[in-house]
Amino acid sequence: MKIYESYDDLPKLKLPYGNDVYISDSTIRDGSQMPGIVLSREHKLQIYEYLHEIGIEKLEAFVFNKRDRDAVDRMFDIGYEFPEITGWARASRADIDKILEVDGIKETGILMSVSDTHIFSKMKLSGRAEAEEKYLDALQYAVDHGLRTRAHLEDMTRADNYGFVFPLVEKIMEIDPDCIIRVCDTVGYGMPFVSIDEPYGIPKIVEHLKKEIGVKNIETHIHDDYGFGSASSIAGFWHGANWTSVTFLGIGERAGNSEMEKILLFLEDRIEGFNKYNLEPVTRFAAFMEKELGLRVPRNKAVVGKNIFAHESGIHAAGVLKNPFNYEPYPPELVGGKRFLLIGDSSGLEVIRYKVQETLNDLLDVETIVEKDDSRLLKIQTDIQQLYDNEERVSCISDEELLSYVEKYFLYQPICNPTHTGRRKLKRKGKTVESEDEILKE
Repeated sequence: MKIYESYDDLPKLKLPYGNDVYISDSTIRDGSQMPGIVLSREHKLQIYEYLHEIGIEKLEAFVFNKRDRDAVDRMFDIGYEFPEITGWARASRADIDKILEVDGIKETGILMSVSDTHIFSKMKLSGRAEAEEKYLDALQYAVDHGLRTRAHLEDMTRADNYGFVFPLVEKIMEIDPDCIIRVCDTVGYGMPFVSIDEPYGIPKIVEHLKKEIGVKNIETHIHDDYGFGSASSIAGFWHGANWTSVTFLGIGERAGNSEMEKILLFLEDRIEGFNKYNLEPVTRFAAFMEKELGLRVPRNKAVVGKNIFAHESGIHAAGVLKNPFNYEPYPPELVGGKRFLLIGDSSGLEVIRYKVQETLNDLLDVETIVEKDDSRLLKIQTDIQQLYDNEERVSCISDEELLSYVEKYFLYQPICNPTHTGRRKLKRKGKTVESEDEILKE
């Protein structure tokens, strides 16, 4: 019989191919295109520092204007080995020349729009043949000038993959067998389900690239318009991709991109033998993005939301106090978080008891045990519940408010009326006393 009573008891998952997987971050490239977001040079440098601390392998950057170039030059001056700074270019020799001007960049992505709507409506090309010629020329030019390449197959989940994209990939492989083929789900049409074929099925697309064409390096780049971003990125790994392109907090155009922090947590916490990323900075990273860029991180956002380790309801709070494994899927310290117990309309006596005890410890510098049947504790609970019953309250009770209740019932009231039921054991400086009266006399 299997018994699961702690985090260590749970079995880990295995990637079916056993493949090494990596992260390419696009926060300062794709993420910077989010409406209302302006990344300064200092912002980009701080993001670079966080990515380094976490252990991300690559960072994707624009180098088209002075402020972009300045930020990239300063990153190179810092000199970290990781994340490697890579470029991004449209499929033109002029764009690739911009990459070549930056001393230190050894790899660039090349945008190759492959859906018919992009080829005809956006780029105004005559057809697929002209698009293919344009893309292969740019790729060849980059390779001839010593750059490693990534082929960004834009809008692949709305393209004729068997009729156009897969044959294009075969020609890309002839020019650069090590090219990273980026499967771009540009408007989030992709699905993570095995049974769905092209153009929507991420597993089918990845498997065809890997098994039928023999692509060595496959990367997913998923937008989150339908909410499948992170799931599709993980599905890519599951079916043979070895890279995924993400942004921190999923920032980007429209609904954004696959969220780095979610994918990192899944890899580190759920996959067997996976231990290469440091997730402790992600909560600090999120606070930085919120403060410096004006982003609003939802309180219930996975991994980094302020409520991830907050407990209010009686059943949950009591369960966590007995064993965090009861209601927390991973320890707060894994992602640099902190556990909070809150008193609200659904709180039971146990969380109130714990918070009162905590408040007394801080207030009196006393190691305190408050019994659950203490009549003063019940009075506090009654007062708080009355606030909610009368609809005088629409938020949790703050620590400052709880302090006033503790002072009223545990300090001031016993002085006026020392007869009360329920007792607390108090320890101070090695001395055990029977009531707060003795503490107050000191």
